[in-house]
Amino acid sequence: MEKRRDFIKKAAIASAGLTFGGPMIFSAKSYSNIMGANDRIRVATIGVNGRGNSMSSTFAKQKNTEVACICDVDERAIPKTIKRVLDAGQANAPRPEKDCRKLLEDKSIDAIYIATPDHWHAPLTIMGCQAGKDVYVEKPISHNPREGELAVAAARKYDRVVQMGAQRRSAPTLAEGIEALHNGIIGRVYFAKTWYTNNRKQTFLKPGAVPSWLDYELWQGPAPRMAYKEGLIHYDWHWFWHWGTGEALNNGTHEVDVARWGLGVDFPIRVSSVGGRYQYRDDWETPDTQVITMDYPGGISLMWENRSSNGRQIESRDRGIIFYGEKGSLDTGGDMYTVYDSEGKLVKEVKPQQKEESMQGRNTASPSLGLDSLHVADFLDAMRNRRRPNCDVELGHKSTMAMQIGNIAWRLKRDIQLDPANGHIIGDKEAQQLWSREYEKGWEPKV
Repeated sequence: MEKRRDFIKKAAIASAGLTFGGPMIFSAKSYSNIMGANDRIRVATIGVNGRGNSMSSTFAKQKNTEVACICDVDERAIPKTIKRVLDAGQANAPRPEKDCRKLLEDKSIDAIYIATPDHWHAPLTIMGCQAGKDVYVEKPISHNPREGELAVAAARKYDRVVQMGAQRRSAPTLAEGIEALHNGIIGRVYFAKTWYTNNRKQTFLKPGAVPSWLDYELWQGPAPRMAYKEGLIHYDWHWFWHWGTGEALNNGTHEVDVARWGLGVDFPIRVSSVGGRYQYRDDWETPDTQVITMDYPGGISLMWENRSSNGRQIESRDRGIIFYGEKGSLDTGGDMYTVYDSEGKLVKEVKPQQKEESMQGRNTASPSLGLDSLHVADFLDAMRNRRRPNCDVELGHKSTMAMQIGNIAWRLKRDIQLDPANGHIIGDKEAQQLWSREYEKGWEPKV
């Protein structure tokens, strides 16, 4: 795990003089020392119907950065995002593109941002690395554990900066809290409880004709071909294993990544899961109610609780994390933290430095514009200095993979034993079959 002093040093560089929702600003002296600082970074954003639309403007607001291309298989989405980029203050309009493979051929593009459906995340990350681009990919970093390993291998082989969109890794107040945790503020930390809640409604899919505005063939990309159904696009693909990874990876990745960071753990030794699609009887394949538990070496455990379709909050929050230790507990969820003693008495409360860092836990476009800006700033600084970003691909893979194993445990209705050295499944051939997936011919990711 990365040492805290190294993180604080990088965070200070990335956020120095940052204006939330605005550009990253360095002093003249520090700016002149950045390799390639005088070169504009040109970014292509891919998948802009929701999250990508918001993040395109976040990139456009960064100093010496240009959103050069907007890419989506939905032709309706591109003009809206081009307008948003221009409204953010960028002088030049990005060029439109439907096929991400064409923009990868453009040598003037330095980096790609990926906010596609999950089944595209790792294959496109690998393709970007092979094309010489640095990559910012939204969570989860992969659709299955094998893809995550390939994404890590591609980043290392092609010496690319790859950042997963776990923006809490760049949150300055939270980083302070994690450092306090590692320095013993609540003693030895042995358990982390995390959660997510929402009020999602029923989803029914029905056969239909592919809309004229959609390139469904390209939307499927690496996934084996299935007939188009109304209701799948643009969001509810999350609840079907062929394309999505359920709420565990859609949202749970965020909290589990912070928990793993705070606990200082890598790969678990045992993962279990219970739950189901309980609230409704509809077409969802993934659970709306789920608990995933993970045991790590050294007597440390982590739990994630999910209620996608029952919105009652836990501890007055839509989502959050509590660390438990010998001397008390530490609560967080965004760029803040609260410390209690072992009797539950409040000891310390530290709020976000800026109101823009506060969280809107159920906002699918941007739970926090301030944290988005910080995480993008860290990515761009990592590019300029050729260092690993705050949520490097390997860190992202470890958090993603743990939740993927939770889904495997849920699907098979049994505990999964793992090798703590690499997270590989031990002694379970049926579980091993879910370690990877089948691909459409010609789309198999390779490093």
